[in-house]
Amino acid sequence: MYARDHAGIATPIGPIRIEGDETALTSIRIGNAGTMSKGSAAAVRAAAEQLEQWFAKEREDFDLPLVPTGTPRGDALRAGLIAVGYGETLSYGALAQLLGSSPRAIGQLCARNPYPIVVPCHRVLGSGGALGQYSGGDGPKTKSWLLEHERRLPEGTLL
Repeated sequence: MYARDHAGIATPIGPIRIEGDETALTSIRIGNAGTMSKGSAAAVRAAAEQLEQWFAKEREDFDLPLVPTGTPRGDALRAGLIAVGYGETLSYGALAQLLGSSPRAIGQLCARNPYPIVVPCHRVLGSGGALGQYSGGDGPKTKSWLLEHERRLPEGTLL
């Protein structure tokens, strides 16, 4: 096991702190990143770079090593959440049905998500399209910003 490392990056939703080591990320936290730095461990540096690309609209998905959830079922639920595509949304119930789970389990998965943005829990909405809660940054305000960011057309796009 390598020593734990961290990076802090400035973003439009506030500072983001990335933690991990050479082999995997352990967490991403929106808000209160501390010192701004790119980190030194490979997984942390890759996450900082990919998140900056995402905010610059140069990337829509991530290729980062995440620490496993601890159970095969947890890993399957996380994979199902990651599969909700950029700019798409699903209700807790619809995602639960797709994954053979319950809306409550999906809500807990989102609430405990240690990798916001990378594991896109912001794309899961309440019934009828209600924004619902969000555990990162400024809560629902941050969730709304993330959803709008994915809807915005890149500069220079012609309709």
